[in-house]
Amino acid sequence: MLLLINSKRRYKVPLLLNYYQSELLEAGCDEAGRGCYAGPVFAAAVILPKKFHHPLLNDSKQLTEKQRDQLVPIIKQESIAWAVAQQSAAEIDASNILKAAIKCMHLSLDQLKPKAKFIAIDGNRFYAYKKIPYQTIIKGDGKYAHIAAASILAKTARDHWMQQLHEQYPQYGWDKNKGYGTAVHRAAIARYGLCFEHRKSFKILPPQ
Repeated sequence: MLLLINSKRRYKVPLLLNYYQSELLEAGCDEAGRGCYAGPVFAAAVILPKKFHHPLLNDSKQLTEKQRDQLVPIIKQESIAWAVAQQSAAEIDASNILKAAIKCMHLSLDQLKPKAKFIAIDGNRFYAYKKIPYQTIIKGDGKYAHIAAASILAKTARDHWMQQLHEQYPQYGWDKNKGYGTAVHRAAIARYGLCFEHRKSFKILPPQ
């Protein structure tokens, strides 16, 4: 952990590792929106240069919206390859959220040019992808730069998508809750019912 100091405050920046192994071209992969009541699940895959570093780069959940948006163009410009994919609420309901999230990761990996020869995935669940070796890493988005970058691309893409859906369905407050089961969102569901973008296979909790 690196301690940075300025005139107003001290703050810690994680020293992220650049790769899990060094022999094969490695992509980091992560998803966003798995626990939401509504909207698609997104995933991203990123291949970063082995010496890439940015002082703000971290797990997307540890960053502000402004910091994430600031990092997106840097990641896209500096990466060797990047891609984002999604699965809709209907596609989630047709399979399940785990399968949909992993399919998202596969779809993002499909788009990479050049192709990854090794995959580092945030979490502990993954399905084999085209016989390419992989490693799941619990809390990998806070340990590896390429997984952190993927988490940022997936989250920002999903947040922007939910902002657009909010314009169609303003009653649910998706501009603020992004489809998560907040008290405001659950109260709106109780009042207006579910819409097309809700995940019908999820256990939608009533207001407390």
